[in-house]
Amino acid sequence: MIFNTKIPIQREQAIERFEYLVKNEKRIAIIDKKPKRTMKQNRYLHLLLGMFGLHFGYTLEEVKQDIFKKVVNPDTFYEGDKEYYGTKVDKWRSTADLDKGELTICIERFRNFSNDLGFYLASPEEHAQLQHYENELSKHESKIYI
Repeated sequence: MIFNTKIPIQREQAIERFEYLVKNEKRIAIIDKKPKRTMKQNRYLHLLLGMFGLHFGYTLEEVKQDIFKKVVNPDTFYEGDKEYYGTKVDKWRSTADLDKGELTICIERFRNFSNDLGFYLASPEEHAQLQHYENELSKHESKIYI
């Protein structure tokens, strides 16, 4: 169950539920539900990743996995070594696990990285430029870039 503790009635319900579970010696987990990234933010990210890939000749997957996560934002995405069937592999977070604030920081770093390479990526407020990105990417939908 998820309760919004900013709402007094839900806060009281959460306390009652917690007390019931403790009283009945139930096994419980308490987690902090962070605000997930928004669909608008996710769409914006993929426009930037797609345009970067189109400009530099990378696939969307290469840009997302290798450049966005491993080159630009390793401190956010790298989770360390994991062992699977006796083999150690690097474990990387999914962008789906990021909250809105984390993703905002990662996108800003990526925009700066791209700008340092001489390719400007539009801000979320530059609607005309983002529309241009959509048009350009739609021309290449059948290609490997998106």
